[in-house]
Amino acid sequence: MSPEILIWALPVLLAITVHEAAHGYVARLFGDPTAAQAGRITLNPLRHIDPIGTIAVPLSLYLFSKGMGEGILFGWAKPVPVNFNRLRHPKADMLWVAAAGPLSNLLMALGWGLLAALLPGGGLGDYSYGIALMARVGVSINGVLFFLNLLPIPPLDGGRIAVSLLPDRLARKYARIEPYGFLILLALLATGLLGVILEPLLAGFMALLMGVFGN
Repeated sequence: MSPEILIWALPVLLAITVHEAAHGYVARLFGDPTAAQAGRITLNPLRHIDPIGTIAVPLSLYLFSKGMGEGILFGWAKPVPVNFNRLRHPKADMLWVAAAGPLSNLLMALGWGLLAALLPGGGLGDYSYGIALMARVGVSINGVLFFLNLLPIPPLDGGRIAVSLLPDRLARKYARIEPYGFLILLALLATGLLGVILEPLLAGFMALLMGVFGN
């Protein structure tokens, strides 16, 4: 197995596992035990991996983009089941359930950034270098998931946050986009518009973290 894939594996698995578990945990906190009953509030990545979205698609895009000299990475995990009707205040609580995933990615990005800052300047040889690369990947992948999931396209978390915040009549109309949301996202990816949107945000985020942690 390629050393690069090994360096990416832990940050990616943690990013998707904590993201999905966070949705389930907050849903339970606000009254919906569906994810807990399905055994999805767990840090076991096997419970969250989608064979196509988590493995096949990202690996194919990674290998293809390396050949093309571009850094494209896209994928998804198995969504945590949430029954919004079981939340105590379905429309209002939807915001917190949806926001939990991206916020967990933000916290993990900060954690990886802190780890990179605490590493000695190459004093541990190959181990230090490998961990530094892994920390940078951790910041990058969690930054991508943070900004990607906040795009206001249902069923992404940002779309559900938008539905929660809109007045009822507009929220119902906006929610009708959800069956087409994945196709919209694929179109943005295929046309390169997704990169146009995310790359400046990620570059600014990385620069901010490097400024904060002095890396």
